[in-house]
Amino acid sequence: MIRAFAFVVFLFPALAGAEEVAVPPQAGALVLAIENAQAGDVLRLSENALYIGAIEISVPLTILGNGATIDGQGTGSVITVTAENVTLRGLTVIGSGSGGEGLDAGITLSKTAHGALVEANRIIGNLVGIDVHGANNALIARNYIEGRQDQRMNDRGNGIYIWNAPGTRVIGNDVRYGRDGLFVNVSRDNEFIGNRFRDLRFAVHYMYAHNSLVAGNISIGNHLGYAIMNSNQVRIEGNLSLNDRDHGIMMNYTNKSQVIDNTIQRVGDKCVFIYNAHRNIFSGNVFEGCRIGIHFTAGSERNSFTGNAFIGNRTQVKYVGSRWVEWSMDGIGNYWSDQSAYDLDGNGIADTAYRPNDIMDQVLWSQPAAKSLLGSPAVQLIRWSQAAFPALLPGGVVDSAPIMQPKFPEIPIWPEIPIWEELE
Repeated sequence: MIRAFAFVVFLFPALAGAEEVAVPPQAGALVLAIENAQAGDVLRLSENALYIGAIEISVPLTILGNGATIDGQGTGSVITVTAENVTLRGLTVIGSGSGGEGLDAGITLSKTAHGALVEANRIIGNLVGIDVHGANNALIARNYIEGRQDQRMNDRGNGIYIWNAPGTRVIGNDVRYGRDGLFVNVSRDNEFIGNRFRDLRFAVHYMYAHNSLVAGNISIGNHLGYAIMNSNQVRIEGNLSLNDRDHGIMMNYTNKSQVIDNTIQRVGDKCVFIYNAHRNIFSGNVFEGCRIGIHFTAGSERNSFTGNAFIGNRTQVKYVGSRWVEWSMDGIGNYWSDQSAYDLDGNGIADTAYRPNDIMDQVLWSQPAAKSLLGSPAVQLIRWSQAAFPALLPGGVVDSAPIMQPKFPEIPIWPEIPIWEELE
């Protein structure tokens, strides 16, 4: 938020001589005020009033909503911004259309709307909440965005859509319903910090977006928490995925990224699913109470794991392969809740290596019908033999330096004060 404040202060010299105009809630008054505005003007709407009709902003100005509602009456985007350095604050925005190639939105920042500030608004029931469509260096902060529920989830729009918008920052927003909370496509150098996502398909859906930060976000009860796809050099840090249905984090064709200090808890299927993703670092994360802690496939062996905690997952790691994959770095491995470890020298590192899977696991994954044999003496003999003679193992994950105690990262907490409250 300090950066946002500095950004606004930087604009003040250019706004010298700007006028503040009170706009009455009369038919056409807001459109007329925008047409007559000069660069830097402040349009102040009547408190909690209703303004009918979509608007387009083509001059740098500020609209202070005071809780007023702008209703687009079901046609196109409610607010379309084409000018640079526009500020929208304290508005309730409703009534977008349902078409526009799926991009009718509560607020659209077009490719010329660089430096926009969209802050402390309530954006309710639109097809797309906020569409940053090619605008650079926008700040989307402390908005409440509630999508539609009257269509199938896949037919709804996204809460916040970022397309080809370098430098965009999305900070402290609360997004619920709709399709994906935050959908980023073909962008770079973005920051997505401290947002909350609930009752969505994906909390964060990330495609071809490089050199960006996803930090301190909260995903609760979505189908999938953080889907990071076809992207490089992404830092995924300090996020929470709680009670999501399928995966906490999915990494698909994502490389050279860092997954640090995240907490994934009670996800229905996989805490983390890694598909054809390489040279990523997983450090300091907690994976707890999932059906599978980490499932990696399609050759995703070239990743590093250190200082993570695997706690109470039904299967800690699922990997079908013939290669040995080492999961420790510089003599520091991970914590495994199901390891019967001992540490005779007291250095915090277990004295024996940990192997989360054996050959029977791989047989069961590839031949599910073999589950009927689990209680047989032959299966028990195979598992005993592998435990006694690790050389019999066919390959897989090995942690040569498992740690004795888990480390728990700080979990982000959502503030009690309503985030759409108008800033003074």
